[in-house]
Amino acid sequence: MQVALAQLSPHLQRGLSPLYVLHGDEPLLQQEAADAIRATARAQGYTERTSYTVAGAHFDWSAVLAAGGSLSLFADKQIVEIRIPSGKPGKDGGVALQQIAESAKGNDSTLTLVMLPRLDKATRTGAWFAALESSGTSIQIDPIERGMLPQWIAQRLAAQGQRVVAGEEGQRTLQFFADRVEGNLLAAHQEIQKLALLHPPGELAQAQVEAAVLNVARYDVFKLSESVLSGHTARVQRMLDGLQAEGEAEVLVHWALAEDIRALKRVKDAMNAGRPLPMALRENRVWGAKEKLYERILPRASDAALARLLQSAHIVDGIVKGLKQPDWPTDGWQALQRLALQVCRLTQAAR
Repeated sequence: MQVALAQLSPHLQRGLSPLYVLHGDEPLLQQEAADAIRATARAQGYTERTSYTVAGAHFDWSAVLAAGGSLSLFADKQIVEIRIPSGKPGKDGGVALQQIAESAKGNDSTLTLVMLPRLDKATRTGAWFAALESSGTSIQIDPIERGMLPQWIAQRLAAQGQRVVAGEEGQRTLQFFADRVEGNLLAAHQEIQKLALLHPPGELAQAQVEAAVLNVARYDVFKLSESVLSGHTARVQRMLDGLQAEGEAEVLVHWALAEDIRALKRVKDAMNAGRPLPMALRENRVWGAKEKLYERILPRASDAALARLLQSAHIVDGIVKGLKQPDWPTDGWQALQRLALQVCRLTQAAR
C-alpha cells in the first residue's frame, strides 16, 4: 500500500502496518517520518529496537532474518530497522527482503522499518520492492521543490507559533528565507528552530529574519538547467555563484547547459522535418517538467537563435577546458554565466 507523506499522521492514528518502507533523498523528512512511526509503535508497546545497515555485497542477511523471528526476553514487541543506503540490496538481499515481506503478514509482534534512498523506476517495479509494498506501507519522500519552499517554511514557523508579516512584505521575507536555504532542508529546519530561540511566538519582521538566517543553500547542477529554461535570471546567477563556491566542476555545469541546447536544436530540427512537437519530444527523451518548458520555448525559438546558442556552447566547451576564445571571458565560470544568460534571454522571449 502506498501512502503520501502528508497522510502519514492520519494513517498512524488509524493503526500501524506491520512493515513500512521509506524511500527518498530528503534526510530530514525521512527521519521525521521514521520518528513518527517509532513514536506510535512505542506507544503501542514496541519497546525493543534493533537496527541494521546493509553495506556491501557480502552483507550477512541471516541476522536480519533471525531478528524478525525472535523476541527479546524483556519485550513482547520489537522494531527491526533495515537501512540500505545504496538502494541496492543485491541478489541475496532481494531474496531476504521478500522473505521479510512474507513474514510481516499478520505479525503483530515485530514492526519492520526499511529505509532507502530515492529509487529509479526499475527498482520500484522489481520483485523485492513490490513484495515489501504489498505486505506493508510504502511512503515516497520527495524533496521540497523551490516553488513550494516558502509555503513549507511558513508552515514550519506556524508549528512553533511564529509567522511573517502579512501581505507583500511577508512574501518577500519567505522568498528571502527560501533563497538562503534552497537545496538544504536540514539546514532550513535548523534556521527555523533558531528563530524560535531568538524571538518569542508571534510576528517576525523581515529585518529579524534577514539578520538571523544564514546562507546555507546548496545547489544542484540539474536544477540549474530547469531555472535556465524557465528564464529566471537572478536565480540562475545565484545558483552559478553557489555551485562555484561549492567547488562544482565547470565541465559538469557546461554539460548540463549544453545538453539542453543540443536537445532544443534536435527537437526543433525534427519539427522542421514535419514531426509534431509531442512526438519530437518523446523521440528525444524529453519529459516531465522539461517537456512543458520545451513546449513553451520551441514554437517561438528561431533556427538562427538555436544555432547561435549551439555555437556558444561549443566555444564555452573549449574555455572550461583551458582554451581562449576571442570576445569571450577567459574565466570558465564567467563564460558559463554568459552562456546561461543567453539561454535565459531566449526563454524569456518565448513567454
